[in-house]
Amino acid sequence: MVQAQGTWGFQLSAAAPHIMSFPASRMFSRCDLFPEEFSIVITLKVPNLPPKRNEYLLALVAEEKDALLLGLRYSAAQVHFLFLSEDLAGPWQTRVSFRSPGLMDSQWHTLVLAVSQESFSLAVDCGLPVDIMADVPFPPALSVQGARFFVGSRRRAKGLFTGLVRQLVLLPGSDATQKLCPSTNAQLAELSIPRALQGPPGKPDDKDNEVLKYPYETGMKVTLGSRPPCSKAEDAQFWFDAAQRGLYLCVGTEWVSVLAAKAKLDYVEEHQRLHTNSETLGIEVFGIPGVGLFAATANRKARSAIYKWTDGKFVSYQNIATHQAQSWRHFTIGKKIFLAVANFGPNERGQEFSVIYKWSPRKLKFTLYQRIATHSARDWEAFKVDGEHFLVVANHREGDNHNIDSVIYKWNPGSQLFEANQSIATSGAYDWEFFTVGPYSFLAVANTFNGTSTQVQSHLYIWLVGSFQLFQSFPTFGAADWEVFRIGERIFLAVANSHSYDVAMQVQNNSYVLSSVIYELNITAQTFVKFQDIPTCSALDWEFFSVGEDHFLVVANSFDGNTFSVNSIIYRWQGYEGFVAVHSLPTYGCRDWEAFDTAAGSYLIYSSAKEPLARVLRLRTPLGAEHQEGGKTALLASNGPCDSMWPLLVADIAQQRLGVHSLSGQHRHHGYSRRADGLGDLVGFDSQLAAGCSSVWCSTKQALASCFDNTPRPRSLEQDPPYQPSREQTEAPSSASWPREHRGCAPFLVGSRVLASGAAGELSL
Repeated sequence: MVQAQGTWGFQLSAAAPHIMSFPASRMFSRCDLFPEEFSIVITLKVPNLPPKRNEYLLALVAEEKDALLLGLRYSAAQVHFLFLSEDLAGPWQTRVSFRSPGLMDSQWHTLVLAVSQESFSLAVDCGLPVDIMADVPFPPALSVQGARFFVGSRRRAKGLFTGLVRQLVLLPGSDATQKLCPSTNAQLAELSIPRALQGPPGKPDDKDNEVLKYPYETGMKVTLGSRPPCSKAEDAQFWFDAAQRGLYLCVGTEWVSVLAAKAKLDYVEEHQRLHTNSETLGIEVFGIPGVGLFAATANRKARSAIYKWTDGKFVSYQNIATHQAQSWRHFTIGKKIFLAVANFGPNERGQEFSVIYKWSPRKLKFTLYQRIATHSARDWEAFKVDGEHFLVVANHREGDNHNIDSVIYKWNPGSQLFEANQSIATSGAYDWEFFTVGPYSFLAVANTFNGTSTQVQSHLYIWLVGSFQLFQSFPTFGAADWEVFRIGERIFLAVANSHSYDVAMQVQNNSYVLSSVIYELNITAQTFVKFQDIPTCSALDWEFFSVGEDHFLVVANSFDGNTFSVNSIIYRWQGYEGFVAVHSLPTYGCRDWEAFDTAAGSYLIYSSAKEPLARVLRLRTPLGAEHQEGGKTALLASNGPCDSMWPLLVADIAQQRLGVHSLSGQHRHHGYSRRADGLGDLVGFDSQLAAGCSSVWCSTKQALASCFDNTPRPRSLEQDPPYQPSREQTEAPSSASWPREHRGCAPFLVGSRVLASGAAGELSL
């Protein structure tokens, strides 16, 4: 170890090349494919080099053939990234060169090389990245079997790195810049620094520390125990609430929170069993200012209901006549409060209408406001663009024809009614989702069935010149829901895939156990790219929610081909690991999830399409309800091959020799299994060991672990699939034809890979 300019680094040239190496299998222990998209982060201090000399920072070499699979080297004027490409004509070396990064100034520098298919970018010291679009993309399936990593060399004595290196990290995902930048010291931006390089113990460097410049002392009284009085005598005194881990300051007559521990989801418990008029296909939770919190249930039979939150539970408030109601949508226009129902069936006269109701402040009830002709309506979405209000309906089918138009309606301020504004061709439309990115407005439709197959394109539209125009298409399988959400500056879009069915391949391709997908918006590419695949069982809904600083997704798993008793899963956001399963919730025919907050805490409620019962679940945190910070947002994300299961520190070399550690990803998570009260005993599982190398692309059978009772049961003929083909078309194969390991829905996230991560900034179209 050598110290330069007050910063420690490794002098790699002091060791022989074979010491600074390790087998690739040490990191790629469960899958031997190199990530297709990744970042390399390196902090280094380089010496001046002769013009024609090159030094290697990192190399991946196939030992048997001595072939360079991947390399990163630099010269006096350039940084070169090399990789092996191969086709029918044989292998060849591809080199991507970045000019004049300005490294040889005797200063420390941090480089981020981001690789995403044919896109290569290099950022130095959190500056603007230099982007290169190469003719040859990075190979999507580069095998590392029998390969070895060399740090600071290319296995040979020639080309040894003679400078200092402080960090060297390989990170799945196309751009690690957002994990380091902005930084107060961009030249030494840190992602993962080995403990040995964090400096010997001693006096802290107070050069930039205003607190340590002068020795302050003060007399301070801190009261412990239960809440003390706050009066003039206690003014400016502190109270520490040990139970809730909060520090409070007495100001006047009130205790003001100074420091509070962040709420974290501990476990989920059943709070209420809400008996409904009949099977419930959708739930809408909303608030009316000055009145209270409500939940509207879309019930299959003649009457749907509205419930009011009273004394910590939902109680019946109002019944409304509906016709096979599928969903409700609450929205406001000015001071007017509306509730629109999507009716799937005809009324007593054989007419198909969906209805908008308006809140009456005088009657304190919802009253009929406007009828709109629809065709087997599944969903309403309300939104506002350029100051104008719109409603869009998901028309599912007309008779046996699923390829019909869904309609966008615009609010007419003069007539005070919604009027048809634009028609969009859809195929068994099931759900609409509206969201904005900067100044741009988007509308996504989930297409479920085209009359012969559930393998149809779902579409994303963008508002341009007064109407919605096609922006992007996604391959989906019986898509039943879109959920949009944001985590920090990142924007995601998740689709719930419910069924893979094709009339031409009825027996072979009739599957309810398949992956739902999360996509992430790549601002640079101006498109959504796959971020993560999650195995699901006929998923019908996603719901995003937050507890404190943690973010979660819960999926409505409804059917596995044999039974409606399947577990729905809560996934927690784990950064570069994506979403990881943490709670497994027993559900029966689960159709819809809603997250909501009250003064008492945070809750989830789900509806069942197979029984007249909805359940309210309480999200318990160790801090108690008064400190919870639940909330909802919107959007979605996606996934790819086996590589993102491993956040890897390339300087995993010789922990014993150099003290460099590895981000092995061996984290423990907790899930909940079934128990007597319906919510299960705490069990531990390892997010990597649960699935091994498996991801749906590596080994589907390994990936789909059982999460419920595997006892074969006959399929009910009353099942309500996302589409309505004939009974002959809906017959599932016998349970004997299903592989046993496919009768469950994986309660674990079996590996995910960040395929793209756009740079921060406005979307430019």
